[in-house]
Amino acid sequence: MDVKNSASPSTAAVPTPAREREGRRILALFRPYRRRLALVLGLIVFSAALSMVSPFLLREVLDVAIPQQRTGLLSALVAGMIAIAVITGALSVAQTYLSNVVGQQVMHDLRASVYKHLQRLSLAFFTRTRTGEVQSRIANDIGGIDNVVTSTATSIASNVTTVVATIVAMTLLDWRLAIFSLILLPFFVWLTRRVGQERKRITATKQGRLADLSSLVEESLSVSGILLGKTMGRGGDLAERFARESEELAAIEVRQRMAGRWRMATVQMTFAIMPAAVYWFAGQSIAGSGPAISIGTVVAFTTLQTRLLFPIGQLLSVSLDIQTSLALFERIFEYLDLPVDIDEAANPVRLRADEVLGEVRFEHVGFRYAAAASASAAVAAAADASGPVPEAAWTLEDIDLVVPAGTRTAIVGETGAGKTTLGYLVARLYEAERGSITIDGVDVRDVSFGSLAATVGVVSQETYLFHASIRENLRFARPDASDEEIEAAARSARIHELIASLPDGYDSVVGERGYRFSGGEKQRMAIARTLLRNPPVLVLDEATSALDTQTELAVQDALERLAEGRTTITIAHRLSTVRDADQIVVLDRGRIAERGRHEELLARGGLYAQLVARDHAGEPLAD
Repeated sequence: MDVKNSASPSTAAVPTPAREREGRRILALFRPYRRRLALVLGLIVFSAALSMVSPFLLREVLDVAIPQQRTGLLSALVAGMIAIAVITGALSVAQTYLSNVVGQQVMHDLRASVYKHLQRLSLAFFTRTRTGEVQSRIANDIGGIDNVVTSTATSIASNVTTVVATIVAMTLLDWRLAIFSLILLPFFVWLTRRVGQERKRITATKQGRLADLSSLVEESLSVSGILLGKTMGRGGDLAERFARESEELAAIEVRQRMAGRWRMATVQMTFAIMPAAVYWFAGQSIAGSGPAISIGTVVAFTTLQTRLLFPIGQLLSVSLDIQTSLALFERIFEYLDLPVDIDEAANPVRLRADEVLGEVRFEHVGFRYAAAASASAAVAAAADASGPVPEAAWTLEDIDLVVPAGTRTAIVGETGAGKTTLGYLVARLYEAERGSITIDGVDVRDVSFGSLAATVGVVSQETYLFHASIRENLRFARPDASDEEIEAAARSARIHELIASLPDGYDSVVGERGYRFSGGEKQRMAIARTLLRNPPVLVLDEATSALDTQTELAVQDALERLAEGRTTITIAHRLSTVRDADQIVVLDRGRIAERGRHEELLARGGLYAQLVARDHAGEPLAD
């Protein structure tokens, strides 16, 4: 198992126009919630303005109420300070609630958009990309921006408002102290930007390693991975590999957390020293010949200064978070920007499964996997910067074939001849690069995805069952199916008796990828799932390949009854299952070498006769 990241984003600096585009895309995520954000902003501005009143009340307490022993004024000033604290606290809770609601809604929108977009991509993308990589983008990358999306916008607004209001109040108290306090601020902003750029680069590296780790866990701790590791005696090696990956990730995490730490510590230390410097500056003014600064002004000013330093520190910290999160947004947008290589027509034809006759026609069809994969170039380019994918040989070339409605056609050939690919093109799991494929004269490219899925049923060699009950797995084919219809499909697939014998019957959980059942039992469940959908065109990619001889005969009998009046394309690896086909098509290196019935092809003594002889001798033909 190769766990190295096959689709890691580039860590190179993003050009300014690209960064601006990205910034606009991030802002666009919040556009649907602008009214709530406007309300939050209003609360922030009101709260910030209200909190600036307290230092002026404090100055009056120190310079007027206490020196003049005016107890009534003192009580009123103190009551005002208490009221302001209570009101601003309540406003803070309200704005926190609203900002979290908006932030989590944006998170939901991002997760749903990425998942929905991935669902639109063709099979070619998923054959090139590790499952762990996809999971990492949805879980780690989107999860990593949670704090930024949830609180950053309101934090920026709150802190900017507080900083502006505080600077105004400080200037009104004493402009000399204000200039003295803010003189180093531009330097701190520049320093923070430098630290943020460094952390962004490290974050991009870290997310790539997280994807590696996720892929290793997904591959090695799945049922198949555990089985392979145990049977090959590689469990210890996998544990060591995981430990190495985890150790490297931990080192990167330390680098990220320590990046610019000394520089930021210098900023924080300066903030802590500034109040003492203000006392020194005020003392110099009192000792000198210039206008003296009152004690009340100094205390009120340092109070404001404390309130200023905290939001400035928060803004600098938020700046770091934003620059760090840009690496995550780049990875998220990279997936959202993946081109959809197989898209639905603008005005698709909606076939009615109950009206489809089922004639399938291939006209000069050509297909190669390099072309199918090129539409996923956004991720491929990130994984391999060596240039365009070189021209590959045709998997299928100049295929002319008619499958008459209601007949059974078998596709046979050597390993890699293109048998499975031919079947998948009918269901438009891949897109033909040349020629056309039609059902009842309608090009599959013009058919809506929903009606095409209802028209063409596929049972592949790779049986997949969800970690759910048998009933849920079967009903996945038709959510509105009744229990009686589910049982009827299971009976046709010769699996009902086994299911009924289980303690929980159809409510039994199949386990991860169906490993509670044998290969033949899983295959029969997959067949039942397709039977429940009842499509007029069937593509059977050796649907009985995992069955024992006795079960195969029973299921084959059920499939033959089902095929009556339907069009069936059987991808055959065991030639004994295709003797009675209406036509047998022999593929050789992507081209049709022979076609005809079993007896005709045997009589010719060509490639098919050789395959039959080899099949009788026990040599495998399976892909």
